[in-house]
Amino acid sequence: MRVSTRGEYGVRAMFDLALHFGSGPIALKTIAERQRISESYLEQLMAALRKAGLVTSKRGAQGGYELAATPTNVTIGEIIRVLEGPITPLDCLETDTGTGPYCQAPDRCVLRSLWKELQDSMTQVLDNTTLEDLRQEAYRLEVAEQ
Repeated sequence: MRVSTRGEYGVRAMFDLALHFGSGPIALKTIAERQRISESYLEQLMAALRKAGLVTSKRGAQGGYELAATPTNVTIGEIIRVLEGPITPLDCLETDTGTGPYCQAPDRCVLRSLWKELQDSMTQVLDNTTLEDLRQEAYRLEVAEQ
C-alpha cells in the first residue's frame, strides 16, 4: 500500500488540529497555510473527515474545524481508511476468502501469507498510533531542539 497525498495531507491536517486541540475551531485557511496544503484540496479532505465523524465544523467568522474526539481517541488508521480505503497491499487480501480478480486459489497461494503478514504489520502500526502519540513526539522533538 502506498499512501497518496490524500492520506498524507489528511493526516497532516488532523495532526495540526491535534496540536491545537482545545483552542476552538481552526479556519481551513490557517491549517492550509501551516501545513502548506492547497486550501481547495484540504476542503475536500475535511469534508470526507467530517462525514466520517472525525472532525466537526462550525460556520461563520469564528468558524473552522475541530477534532470530534480527543487526540488520544483518533488513530492514524482511522484517518487513512477514511481517505485511502482499506489498508491492504494487494486486492486479494480485501476478503477473508482471498478471492479477487487475479486470485483463483488463495488456499494454495504461497505468497498470500507474506502479504497478509505485511498487512497485519501496517494495520498494527496505524491502529496503535494516535494523534496524541504524534503530538507528544512533536513536543519531544521541540524540546530536544532547544
